[in-house]
Amino acid sequence: MTYIDAAAMPTRKTGVIKIHGPEGFAAMRKAGKLTAEALDVMADVVKPGVTTAQIDKIAFEFAMDHKAYPATLGYRGFRHSVCTSINHVVCHGIPDSKPLRDGDIINLDITLIVDGWHGDSSRMYLVGEVPRRAARLVEVTYEALMLGIAAVKPGATTGDIGAAIQTFAEAERCSVVRDFCGHGLGQLFHDEPNILHYGRKGEGVKLKAGMIFTIEPMINLGRPQVKILGDGWTAVTRDRSLSAQFEHSVGVTETGVEIFTTSPKGMHQPPYTNAS
Repeated sequence: MTYIDAAAMPTRKTGVIKIHGPEGFAAMRKAGKLTAEALDVMADVVKPGVTTAQIDKIAFEFAMDHKAYPATLGYRGFRHSVCTSINHVVCHGIPDSKPLRDGDIINLDITLIVDGWHGDSSRMYLVGEVPRRAARLVEVTYEALMLGIAAVKPGATTGDIGAAIQTFAEAERCSVVRDFCGHGLGQLFHDEPNILHYGRKGEGVKLKAGMIFTIEPMINLGRPQVKILGDGWTAVTRDRSLSAQFEHSVGVTETGVEIFTTSPKGMHQPPYTNAS
């Protein structure tokens, strides 16, 4: 895919929740797998002294080498191939020349366009020796994501997803960010429906087989409030507490849910050094 091809992709929501058939699911498997492979590569890259600009370059080169295109590059003026969110940065962190430090936690959020379809996923990475409270936050966030995914099935609601995430996170004395949500996905980067990561069972949109969307909870050690920095992108916790996020692209099947962005190497749950 070229810059021109990417620019020609549809970018606007229609207000209609799309129901995808077998061809759409097959396309999402291909896009999701490649995105997961890009995140697998990062497990060997993220370490003290590496800059997020270097990570961004590797992400771009990976996409080009695999005939894909980073969806964030040029999206609404964003100039990078990956979002790099460190410590108290909640999401949309911008790559720069500052090196990672021992003890940091970082979220890498990558979306690759493959044959016109978007594979969207993010993972947390531990930089060197990480304090226990930071590692615990990462563990809680991953578990919250997987509980949200487990709630997906035909006849369930988007509120069931949010309730599963919120109930677990708050029981672990963490908070759920309200300012950002998951979203429909496919040939559009951001589509209907919105997937809130908090809520009540039975409320929201009823799920139907063929729906495709992301679930991407952002969990804070402190309060849930965030603010956007002057660059217009970077969201940080107002109380400077640590924040973590995991994201998968999923599809509602006739019997439950399919995760499109599972790591081929089994590296979706940290610490990735324990992967098979």
